[in-house]
Amino acid sequence: MQKILGYMRRAVSDYGMINDGDKIAVGVSGGKDSVTLLAGMQNLKRVINKDYTVVAITLDPGFSGRQADYGEIQKLCDGLGVEYIIKRTQIGEIVFDIRKETNPCSLCARMRRGALHDAAKEAGCNKVALGHNYDDAVETFIMNLFNEGRVGCFSPVTYLSRKDITVIRPLIYAPENEIRKAVKKEKLPIVESACPANHATARQKTKDFLYSLEKENKGIKNRIFGAMIRGGISGWGIEGEKSEVTEE
Repeated sequence: MQKILGYMRRAVSDYGMINDGDKIAVGVSGGKDSVTLLAGMQNLKRVINKDYTVVAITLDPGFSGRQADYGEIQKLCDGLGVEYIIKRTQIGEIVFDIRKETNPCSLCARMRRGALHDAAKEAGCNKVALGHNYDDAVETFIMNLFNEGRVGCFSPVTYLSRKDITVIRPLIYAPENEIRKAVKKEKLPIVESACPANHATARQKTKDFLYSLEKENKGIKNRIFGAMIRGGISGWGIEGEKSEVTEE
């Protein structure tokens, strides 16, 4: 977890993500990124000299009309001393069973984001922390370029004026393989997604494509990531040369 905290500390510093007095809702899906972010956000207090409060929020999509079991996440929150809120929704039923979306991911993501922002406001939070990592950033950039013909990515920090809430992504420097190592070492609980589209998404295809490129051109993901920062794409510009991410 120390290595993850190092990545998070750097991201928080580079982009001014956290201030004293913040109440931050961590969106916890139950996947490896979100549980690592949750544990990291609570432990980060020890190393960044900021006084803030963490609240964990899970939106249960209700895939196939069933409620997921988040008992292990509750135990994790109890151990961390973090308030845990579960919001049961019908998003899964709406997307897959009622609307029968042929490309469900976009609508599902929008609905879940909106519900998470509302839940965060109800909990009195002024910020929402999401678990997007280094690999997610590169994949999103490539997806936007290849699928939509535009240069862009999600931003490290985004202020949503209509909700009066700020979205932060403290894991943006953390490679996915380092997150996997942290989950295994810290024995963090994982709740497997019951999404019918799991592992058959455009993101998974992009992940596979980048994996093949990386095998042939070592360091290509890091060069793409660096180009995003040096080009100031979608709010990624920072002072100095701080774009290199070391993967082991």
